[in-house]
Formats: sequence, C-alpha cells, structure tokens
Amino acid sequence: MTGPLIARDVDDLVRRLVRPGDHVHLAGTPSRPNALTYALCRVFGADGHLTVSTTAVHSSAHALALSGVADKVIAGFAGDTYPSPRPNPLYADLAQGKPFTFEAWSLLSYVQRLIAGAQGVPYAVTGSLAGTDLADGKPDELHLIPDPAAPEREITLVTALRPDVTLVHGVVADEDGNVALVPPLGEGAWAAYAAKRGVIASVERIVTREEMREIADRVVIPGQRVLGLAEAPLGAHPQSLRTAHLAGVEGYLDDYAFLEETVESCHGPHRGADWYENWVTGPGSHEAYLSRLGQARRTDLTAPLRPAKDTTSDYEAEIEAWAEIYRCEREAVDRALRAAGAHVQRPEPVAADGGSAPQGPPAAHGEHRTGAAGETASAAGEAGASRQERLIVLGARAVADQVRRHGYDTLLAGIGTSHMSAWLAAELLRAGGHEVRVVAELGMYGFSPDPGDVYLFSLRHARRSEMLAGIPEILGGMVAANPRALGVLAAAEIDESGTINTSRTTDGRWLTGSGGANDIASSTDCVVIAPSSRRRYVERVSYRTSPGHRVREVVSDFGRFTRPTPQEPRFRLATWLPAEEAADSAEDMRRQAAEAVATRTSWTADVSDVTPEKPVSEEELALLRSLDPDGRYR
Repeated sequence: MTGPLIARDVDDLVRRLVRPGDHVHLAGTPSRPNALTYALCRVFGADGHLTVSTTAVHSSAHALALSGVADKVIAGFAGDTYPSPRPNPLYADLAQGKPFTFEAWSLLSYVQRLIAGAQGVPYAVTGSLAGTDLADGKPDELHLIPDPAAPEREITLVTALRPDVTLVHGVVADEDGNVALVPPLGEGAWAAYAAKRGVIASVERIVTREEMREIADRVVIPGQRVLGLAEAPLGAHPQSLRTAHLAGVEGYLDDYAFLEETVESCHGPHRGADWYENWVTGPGSHEAYLSRLGQARRTDLTAPLRPAKDTTSDYEAEIEAWAEIYRCEREAVDRALRAAGAHVQRPEPVAADGGSAPQGPPAAHGEHRTGAAGETASAAGEAGASRQERLIVLGARAVADQVRRHGYDTLLAGIGTSHMSAWLAAELLRAGGHEVRVVAELGMYGFSPDPGDVYLFSLRHARRSEMLAGIPEILGGMVAANPRALGVLAAAEIDESGTINTSRTTDGRWLTGSGGANDIASSTDCVVIAPSSRRRYVERVSYRTSPGHRVREVVSDFGRFTRPTPQEPRFRLATWLPAEEAADSAEDMRRQAAEAVATRTSWTADVSDVTPEKPVSEEELALLRSLDPDGRYR
C-alpha cells in the first residue's frame, strides 16, 4: 500500500487530484477547508463545472459564486452569518439558478444523507422536511413511503450523498494520511467515508508517525481514505481552529474583521469582485495569502489561545487558563446583575470582592471587549432598551416561562436575535438557580457564551462547554430524540399557523435557507422570535421552510403571541409591552394592542385576553449588555 500524495501546496494538491466535473464536498466542520476552496477556484475558475456540496455557503465560500467554479451547489444555507444572519446579494436570483443551481436541504437531513453514503446504504430515514417546500422538487433524492409498521403514516427517505472527493482541513496529519481534528466536529468524518475516491486534506502541520501515535485518539480520518495532503498554516482562516495544542500546533480564532470585510464587499458596488481579487486570485497561492494577512494580524488571532503557564502539559495549561477566564467572566456577569439591584443565586456561588472586574482574554483582531461589569450595568441603567433589545428580552421571558412551565432541559437556538434570547433566558434562569443546557447545532453542548462574543458558533464558547460533539449528536440526539428540548428560532416570514419562511421572498428573491431550523421545528417544541412587520407576520408564507405545528409561542417587540396547544389553528396576543407610556386602563391597553396587531402585522390575532408585560428591567438589560457590550444586537 502506497501512502497519500504529499503536495507542495494546496493549489498543487487540487490540480493533481480534482477533475473537472467532479462532485466536490467541502467538509462542514467549524474549521472549513478555506485554503483548499480558494485553490479550487484559482485552479479551475469557470472551467470547473463542479457540483459542490457543503453544509452552508457563507464567508469564504462566496468564492464559489464569484469564480463560477460550481455549476450546482447542494447545501442548507446560502447567505451571511456574521455579524448577523442576512441575505447576500450574490444569491438574490438563486431560485432562478444564478449564480449556480441550488439544491436546498435542512442541516440534519443533509448530514443524514452523508451518513447513509458513508455506511454504504442507499437511503436514510429523516424526520425532517415533510410538509414543507424543502421536500418538493427532489423526485430522485426524496421519497415518501408508507411506514411498514403503520401504513397509514408516511416516512421520508432521502438518498445517500456520495461525492467524488471530500476536502477537509485538519490540525495535523502524518505521512500515512491519518488526519487529526479536535471537536466540535460539525458533520464529522461521515463525508470522508462517503467520498467515492477519497479525501483531500490540508493541515496546519504534517507530523511523524511517532508523533501521531501519541495522539491516536484524535485521529478522525484514517489514512486509508486520504488521497493527498498539503501543509496550509491557517488553512481554515477566516474561520477558527481548535487544536488542543496537538503536536504543539497553535489554534486560532475567527477573524471577524475579515468576515465583515467579505460581507461589505459583497453588499458593495462591486458585489464581491474586489474582495475576490484581493484575497483569492490576487495572492495566487496560500503562502502569498498569509503574507497579505500579515504577521501582526495572524498573531492577534492566535495570542488569546496561548496557555498562560508552562508548568504542566500544553493541553492542561490551556484548560487551566480558560477555566480562570471563565471564573472571571462569571464574576463580571454577577456584578452586572448586582449593580442593577438583582439578587444572584447560583448552584456554586462565587465570592465577589466588589472591585473592578478582571479583563477577559486579549481582544482578537476586529473584536472589542467590555470594561468592568459595573460600567456595563451603569450604561444599562442610563440608556433605555432599543426595539431590538425589547424583542430579545421578551423572547428570553417567553423561553424562560416555557422552561419553567414544561420542564425543558435543553435550548437550541437558531442564529440571530433568537440565540440572544436563548442565551439571556439561560442566564436569567441560572441566576434564579434553574439550570438549563444551551446547545449549538455544530456540536457544542452545555455552553455558557463568552461575554462580548455574540457569534453563535464562536469557538470561544467551546472552551465553556460541557461536551463537544457534532451535528448528529446535537440536532439528532439532543433535539430530535429529546422530548425535553426547546427550539428558539427566527423567521423572515411567519403566518398564523406558525409556519416559517427563511428561504424566499414573495417575488422569488433568495433569503438564506433552513440551516437547522427545519430539523428543529419538525421535531421539537419551539418559540419563534421575530420583530413586528406586516411583511414578516403574513397571512400565508411565500415559502414553507419550517413547519409550524410545534410552535408554542411567537414573540414580537410589542408582545407575545400564544396558543393554548400547538394544535390550535391560530395565535392570540397574550401580552402587551408598550414602547412608551403604559395604557391608562385595560380597555385602553386592548385598543393599543389591537392597533399594533393591525398596523404592525398582517395577522388577525385576538387581543381580548391580553395582559400587560412588565417594562424591561435594569437587571435584564444589564445582563443582555454584558453578553453584547458592543451592541451588535442593539
């Protein structure tokens, strides 16, 4: 048996192992194979005629559209995720096949297809997609058949997904091709096994067989599946990489400044062409790309992850350093609450000395940190809640009420104001001595968000997690198979049945897609967080991305819509939060609420039993702003 090809760089690797017309899979881990993706675009350009599958098209994957390398893309999301989720103009005409034909899936059903491919079976059974427009237009990939055990019911089969090659970025590999990665793993190694020809891998460093034997428990992809390797330091940039200091390799953080530059360029007059020239074709190689980034920027991304001590092993020192950061930031949150006059109760109380809050880790490039927690609380007390903050706080109240009432133990939130509401709810519940686990679909379980970093998938949060796994464990095991999970979702459109649209506008323009939202809404109870607008609260959604039969509550910035049971056909307005002065009487409150429903939604919700919401408290606002000191969601 011969070992894998070891190429001089990623462009050489792609040139020698990828063929025009291939189905190329870009591994959907939190550390995407971006150096290989750029190489794919440079080597083939518009002559690639590739089919590309990947969990989501965002940030550096916009190069696929700008290069013309892909004729077809199979994914669950196309748009932007940072600084907040939004449509990207590159995909406005995606429904019409521009810039490529797009086959839309939900995240879990997509990974289930890869698992089927990896296991050599023709189909996977999924609990997602049924009853939505995502199930339409897939006659060869999706089949509804009678359940053999209960023929009156249908089950959904999806065909196995088997790319020709899978591109992945790992921490290290040896000369035999064994590739080590550190969780969270996103889709995991399934695509490596599903690939017909095998894996093309970039890694931070190629190590010896002896070094790899020392970390054999970190090998995720065996060498037998690997066609070729190339070293590519920062090969996941601008995404982050966790390394646990395997073989002495340093990890790095998300480059938020770079991500924002990419978004701004795509929304600018050149529609991303200037970004593509500056960062993909202009450099011409990964080595030149790193030179263009500059050493100072690279150092900024790695410095916060360096262990503070060297008296123990690298890995133990890293854990010790982050444990101290976690303790300091938890004390900062407590002081923010106390400064606002709140009582704080924790399962393991932490003594506070009343002094200045310790600072968190050094700021990454393009990232800002809050000052002392007392300053955050003071600012909260001086400034009233914005409309978006009211929405997040009302959402957090709804989530917390649902947890207390129904005993949910797990919160899984979609990205955006929905995840901010879930985070705030978990903190408020925890402050009252009620623990609930927050999870993120790419593989983080039981995490407490890093104050100041509002990106849902930031690997800073991984350091504050109880478990790190992948998409099947979270969307499958902790949500679909867990009756005590509560989903917290956003909506571009939502109708009075609770059906959600995040895919297309009424005139056919592309929004973003499902991501994991369809999987969550298909399998577990949900709260939906959506700012009021007649174009958002609609009579009938223009595209059914996610089903509404498990939606318990819909939260707007002026009140909360509920229904007695999810089986009820329509929602009623249950609570009312005035933006300014409170109503003089119950009758006046109902009048104001009815006017808001009529003018700020297209719903006909009953307001006869509406009750007043308490004003947003200093405690709630202080805690929210301790999570979001830069006001990304203000």
